[in-house]
Amino acid sequence: MTKNRRNTLIPALFAVSLTVIPAILIQIDLINAYTAQIITVAGVNAILAVSVNMITGITGQLSIGQAGFMAIGAYSCIFFNMNLSLPLPLSAALAALLTSFAGFLIGFPTLKLTGDYLAIVTLGSGEIIRVILTNIKEVTGGANGRQFPNILSFAPGLSFFTVTLTLVITVTLLQNFLRSSFGRAILAVREDEIAANSSGISVFRYKMIGFVSAAFIAGLGGALYAIVIGFVKPDIASFTKSIDYLIFVVLGGMGSMTGAILAAYVLTYLQEFLRFLQDYRLLIYPLILITVMLYRPQGLLGMKELSFVRLWDRAHILAGRIFKRKRGSV
Repeated sequence: MTKNRRNTLIPALFAVSLTVIPAILIQIDLINAYTAQIITVAGVNAILAVSVNMITGITGQLSIGQAGFMAIGAYSCIFFNMNLSLPLPLSAALAALLTSFAGFLIGFPTLKLTGDYLAIVTLGSGEIIRVILTNIKEVTGGANGRQFPNILSFAPGLSFFTVTLTLVITVTLLQNFLRSSFGRAILAVREDEIAANSSGISVFRYKMIGFVSAAFIAGLGGALYAIVIGFVKPDIASFTKSIDYLIFVVLGGMGSMTGAILAAYVLTYLQEFLRFLQDYRLLIYPLILITVMLYRPQGLLGMKELSFVRLWDRAHILAGRIFKRKRGSV
């Protein structure tokens, strides 16, 4: 087996296993509906974490308004499916495209700003989106939200499979995009805007590409949230939601897709596991964040990615050692 084929086959095997096996276990009730709902929502949170990581960790721009794009994607998916009677997959795809267009409209005047100024503007944009969604009651249902009954909201196994498969495809496409000339240019802008500009790279153009891509992913995550939960309120565009997704990225490591995904799954499940603490469980996030910032400020994985090929090699070596020990003892 050639090295390139091996490097492709092993991650694909892991992806299929992590997608198909839990879905089967959910379908045959070895994983109960409550746990299935938690890990499915964690998958949606992971998609939003990837979105935040795309603009913050990869492009190098501080944005704290991604929850607003999520809300646009969620309500757009409901509108396309219930009001226009479009198929559910097409509604989700159109919702993501509409959200990316909204990202373009917001990013075009704001990406000329940097640092704290950009963060303040994106925060304000998210709040504007929330207020607009609250007041167009004919479409969104106002502050009371809107129901979205669909087949996936009543099928835990299918919901998990759809969300996880979307996450896998999104990460795969992003990794390939970052290895392209466009991705290299975005990384160059993140590292040093002045050096990138002097090398002939259009800084504003590649910032826009990163920002619009992040908005597209957030819109896709919002559409999946509406499909899986079956109910959406304008509060999902709130400032606190955006901070939650930013925490996933900071804990996992800015610039690390797999780090952000791991943090999203761990913290989502941890929040449910500590539900017996009631409101005190909300103290866990800041305590974990403070601890990580003190002892590992770069995050759990830093800017590195989790390599499934290396995990396979280490597991193979460990299995070989165990087999030799058992054989020697015999």
